[in-house]
Amino acid sequence: MFRTSLFLAALIISALTSCTSSSSSPGEQDGLQAFSADSLGHHIAVLAADSFMGRKPFTEGETRTINYLKEQFAAAGLEPGNSNSYFQDVPMVNLATKAAPTMEVESAKEKFTLKGFDDYVIWTDKTDSVITLNGDELVFAGYGVVAPEYNWNDYAGLDVKGKVVLVLVNDPGYNSGDSTLFKGKTMTYYGRWTYKFEEAARQGAKGCLIVHNTAGASYPFTVVQNNWNGSRLHLDNRGKKEQNCDVIGWVSAPTAQKILHAAGLDSTLFARADQHGFKGQPLNVKMSTTMQVKATFNLSHNVIGKINGTKRADEYIIYSAHWDHLGIGKPDETGDSIYNGAHDNASATAGLLELARAFKSLNPAPERTVVFLSVTAEEQGLWGSAYYAQNPVYPANKTVANINMDGINAYEKTNDIVVVGKDQSDLEDILQEEAKKTGRYISYETHPEAGYYYRSDHFNFAKVGIPSLYTNAGIDVVGKGKAYGQKVEDEYTEKHYHRPSDEYDAKTWTMLGGIEDLKLLFQVGKRLAFGDKTPGWKQGSEFKAKRSEP
Repeated sequence: MFRTSLFLAALIISALTSCTSSSSSPGEQDGLQAFSADSLGHHIAVLAADSFMGRKPFTEGETRTINYLKEQFAAAGLEPGNSNSYFQDVPMVNLATKAAPTMEVESAKEKFTLKGFDDYVIWTDKTDSVITLNGDELVFAGYGVVAPEYNWNDYAGLDVKGKVVLVLVNDPGYNSGDSTLFKGKTMTYYGRWTYKFEEAARQGAKGCLIVHNTAGASYPFTVVQNNWNGSRLHLDNRGKKEQNCDVIGWVSAPTAQKILHAAGLDSTLFARADQHGFKGQPLNVKMSTTMQVKATFNLSHNVIGKINGTKRADEYIIYSAHWDHLGIGKPDETGDSIYNGAHDNASATAGLLELARAFKSLNPAPERTVVFLSVTAEEQGLWGSAYYAQNPVYPANKTVANINMDGINAYEKTNDIVVVGKDQSDLEDILQEEAKKTGRYISYETHPEAGYYYRSDHFNFAKVGIPSLYTNAGIDVVGKGKAYGQKVEDEYTEKHYHRPSDEYDAKTWTMLGGIEDLKLLFQVGKRLAFGDKTPGWKQGSEFKAKRSEP
């Protein structure tokens, strides 16, 4: 009898051990049942309601938004993501600029006056009350790029300290049509206007002006003109050794030609900048103008929740989406002045809540820590994610991946999901594998020259070396095709993007497509959360070297 009891006990222990072993990672379908189109739509409706006043930082709309997210993170079972708090303070400054209406340009050949707004648009990231150009020299620095991996340095042998640099937009490969230069027509990080200002500051320049080109910038000069004498948010970097030019901005293409003429040159100078070995040069042109600045300091907030990993808790997967939008502004033709931002970006913020519920439903729990980060001030310059990247709650070198969302599909299911930033990281391959399992496929952005990979919050994670995935809704609508899907996308861009009409519509927003996309992003994160592999950057990515730094 005693022997029989021991034998039965051994069988039971063996069975229990077997069960424990087989459930060490979730099944393929585990967690998917937690996603709900109704729940997703509800959260969007709340976040995009008029009572949230467009979710602009520093307003009552921010207070309501971050408190709602805190409540929902807690309700989903997330732990506070910043020690014992769901919030990360983001010190910021609002810079209201008032530039003089004109700029004086003088060369040995001629002297003339440029008109602000029409010929140029300038602003500053500095908090000085008065910014002055007083006969400062202008130097042409090609594309303003220092890219060792492409053996390219537009500043080599060029003295720009205390001077104003004039640079071209986009990359050498774009304007030249040479596919062997950088990434050809596909914009790299070096083609973004923000990079050009940053590099000019690192080189000691007093100012940086970009020559506008509609095709190269992917938007007309009228978009640049929206920055004339406005207010801009910037991180509050008081006490830090931040490098900023005094004056940054753009000049129109005709203005650039006028400046070249004054220098005794022509547009062939710009064309030569596309060639390896090009050397920049002083233009022997001087510029003078002034700008008044009013700086107002305040705090905004990122919202962070987490699920602690069970085995590798010190390794992190971060899902991100920005909660902010444009607030209350200029009324549209209907008199509506609340920029609700339902698609941009209440939809993806709500998507974070769905992903959180799905991960919390898993049994066993994730082995790596999964973080849900909703950042502030994306619309003002990606500042919330920039602050997080500079002041990470979780070390960058222990962060396995960032999966970022900025607007999700509110309508019907699509066969495809769009990867923004082709051939950047291994995350693209994982997404492709997961899409294939469900009969879907990945497609790519149709305008890579526009540099969309550098226009949302994942970019700041990429800049510190964290492999980052950013997707958009597909256009190959199930049963209706690509032409129909493209029409829907174009209609949103033309009629609703950054307009008060970007509102939640319960009658047409089925959220079925968004749910399917969220499930794919969930499966990517689930593989990482229960695996021991760490994705990397692909060869040719401008962020690969950063990941290798100690």
